[in-house]
Amino acid sequence: MATPRLKEKYLKEIVPALKEKFQYKSVMQVPKIEKISINKGIGAAVADKKLIDIGVEELTTITGQKAVATRSKKDISNFKLRFDQAIGAKVTLRGDRMYEFLDRLMNVALPRVRDFKGVSDKGFDGRGNYTLGVKEQIIFPEISIEKVSKINGMDITFVTSANSDEESYELLKALGMPFVNKNN
Repeated sequence: MATPRLKEKYLKEIVPALKEKFQYKSVMQVPKIEKISINKGIGAAVADKKLIDIGVEELTTITGQKAVATRSKKDISNFKLRFDQAIGAKVTLRGDRMYEFLDRLMNVALPRVRDFKGVSDKGFDGRGNYTLGVKEQIIFPEISIEKVSKINGMDITFVTSANSDEESYELLKALGMPFVNKNN
């Protein structure tokens, strides 16, 4: 199997550039993306159990890896939620699948968002991880609009080995993440 395009770019161009910029002594210090977690909360699943299966199937189609249902950790009577009830779906990508998904996200899916001007740079958590919210699953070309019964969003978290938000920002920017220009 061929090496994903983004992984090759990371190894050949980004590692040397970041090593020079942050004055790392070893290439092992250069931050890398460790995993991408995609979570999808399906609140309406409390009333309709089939929505969980649809959500899991959509995430599996988008990522190319089997998604699993997430379950509630406690009872919340106001939301008619019971302990251990399926309320969402998640999938964690690593390795080549992660790079393939990242490539598709940045070059195909995000540009399909209506009035897209770039992603916010405010999603960093202080430890070098970045979370991006997507409002509609139909931005992914793998999802057929005719088959979608309900528009759902999802959270995509990029877990990096970076020690700071600045390092993580530079890594994602170098990979091609379309951050909003601060000049505008």
